[in-house]
Amino acid sequence: MDILTLLPFIVLIGAMFLMTRSAKKKQAAAAQMRNDMQPGTGVRTIGGMYATVKEVHDDTVLLEIAPGVHAIFAKNSIGAVLDDAEYNRIVHGDDEELDADGTVVPDDASSLTGESDDAEVAKIDLAKDDAADDAEPEDAAVKDAKDAKGESKTDGEADSK
Repeated sequence: MDILTLLPFIVLIGAMFLMTRSAKKKQAAAAQMRNDMQPGTGVRTIGGMYATVKEVHDDTVLLEIAPGVHAIFAKNSIGAVLDDAEYNRIVHGDDEELDADGTVVPDDASSLTGESDDAEVAKIDLAKDDAADDAEPEDAAVKDAKDAKGESKTDGEADSK
């Protein structure tokens, strides 16, 4: 056999090996994270619920979902173990600034355009046009003619005769 005929098989086997290897690394990291859980740490379940760990057992974890509300979860259902600052920011709404240097990020990109606040901005006039108010309404005779033909009827309207 020629090496060129074996090359696609070798590449395929190598790619499969690399994919399974990275999946095993992710599984091992997740298992290590779950084993390192301590009572009092904040966690997020794979369903997206945030809770505090109360007790850790072999295959289960007792979580406090709300004050006085406890639930037992499988260890495999823990998606992430959060650090205290992140857990408090998400659950309790603590807005401690994570940036130590005090940089402020604007909500919009207006400060990035380089224009000053005094710059003339083109505004769109959304006011009603006066010319449309001056137009005469349809003549009553024209309306009656349309009613006779049924042109001005909307869906569901009918003459009851």
